[in-house]
Amino acid sequence: MEPPRSAHVLIVPYPAQGHMNPMLQFSKRLISKGLKATLATTISITSSMHASAQPSFPIETFSDGYDVGGFALAESTGAYLASLQSVGSETLTALIERLDRTGCPVDAVIYDGFLPWVLDVAKRLGKLAAVFFTQSCAVNSVYYHVQRGLLQVPLRADAMVELPGMPPLRPEETPSFVYAYGSYPAFATLIIGQFSNVDRADFVLFCSFYELEAEVVDWIRAKLWPSARTVGPTIPSLYLDGRLQHDTDYGIDLFKPNSAACMGWLCRKGPGSVVYVSFGSMAELGPVQMAELASALKNSGYQFLWIVRSTEMPKLPPGFTAETANQGLVMTWCPQLQVLAHEAVGCFVTHCGWNSVQEAISLGVPVVAMPQWTDQGTNAKYVEDVWRIGVRARPESGHREEDRKDGNIIGSNAIERCIKEVMEGERGKEMKRNCLRWRNLAKEAAGEGGSSDKNIDDFVAQLSSACSVSVPNPKS
Repeated sequence: MEPPRSAHVLIVPYPAQGHMNPMLQFSKRLISKGLKATLATTISITSSMHASAQPSFPIETFSDGYDVGGFALAESTGAYLASLQSVGSETLTALIERLDRTGCPVDAVIYDGFLPWVLDVAKRLGKLAAVFFTQSCAVNSVYYHVQRGLLQVPLRADAMVELPGMPPLRPEETPSFVYAYGSYPAFATLIIGQFSNVDRADFVLFCSFYELEAEVVDWIRAKLWPSARTVGPTIPSLYLDGRLQHDTDYGIDLFKPNSAACMGWLCRKGPGSVVYVSFGSMAELGPVQMAELASALKNSGYQFLWIVRSTEMPKLPPGFTAETANQGLVMTWCPQLQVLAHEAVGCFVTHCGWNSVQEAISLGVPVVAMPQWTDQGTNAKYVEDVWRIGVRARPESGHREEDRKDGNIIGSNAIERCIKEVMEGERGKEMKRNCLRWRNLAKEAAGEGGSSDKNIDDFVAQLSSACSVSVPNPKS
């Protein structure tokens, strides 16, 4: 008689760096609890992976219809997303059927909320399915209310949005697809559509931790999905509980960092003396906003490390890097976790993408928030007014809305004031104290017996029981 096997889960993230990272980290947690995990991503994404950083678990591929070039070669965002769904549904189905035939049957599919069609694939094949939301619980609550017709859009300019378990939000503090209704329609349809079939999912998982969003999590559990679980922060174990051996980075990089030059430069700086600036893998600043930020960094007098992707480099003011060579370092990509963990970093100027916010919280770094679009305005609201770990730089008069896709230009004076407030002001000292408190709570949540650790144990036990396979011993 064959010994009982562990459940095999297929992990299907949306094909972008910011979505793959948290789902990869959750996969590592599941593997540490005794499950088998396989990552399924698009053929085009695998061609961008750096081999030295690939994870230790299997990677399988399916087609998005753009196997050479991926999203960048699609006729439009809408065309890419339509192809991802139509071609992806067929090729993901074929992948699961092949795995089932070849002795590695899939018991459950854990899919990114951005890909609700994956739930339909899983159900057609008789698989259990877990939705994994890669944005905050608060942001997902806003989108849920819009999708169900409980929050009417477009919002009135003078409206205050009041939702259960959340502070009142001004229109610009809601996600951009809500307050700037009609912007980026293909992405808006994608994100609101997360909830089109979510009630058919067997499990609901959130990339957050309970203590961070307790009130909205309590509402979600009480009114929507009683078994909803928070399983974050989804960052490498080295920076949290340290229980996963060799878990020092996310495992896949679609951009190649120059780690040696970056960390070498930081090591020559004093504690808390460096302003770190990064807007992630997708956000794009216009030339006017780029110039204002450059001026703020230069005039602040602080040392700075500014990450400017290669595609964004032409927007830098002429001569800026040469003029500030003794003050700052401009690089195309860096190992962000290592940077935030370095004692030289005293402030993080960020777009407030959810991954970056979780990293700042987990590593105790105060924030200057410069949200650009999607969920970032809501994240910035929580950074400033709920968690009190940073300040939001706001637009000033004198710059017109058409200078940026969403909202007004944030002037150099406003950015500089915010940097100085975090780095040297009395309010900055309070932010640093709050950062340390949230950092400790993040570590506790991920640590043995913490809220997220218990939730993952519960998920593994229920999944294994539902699949009629062996239930791993989390202590083994």
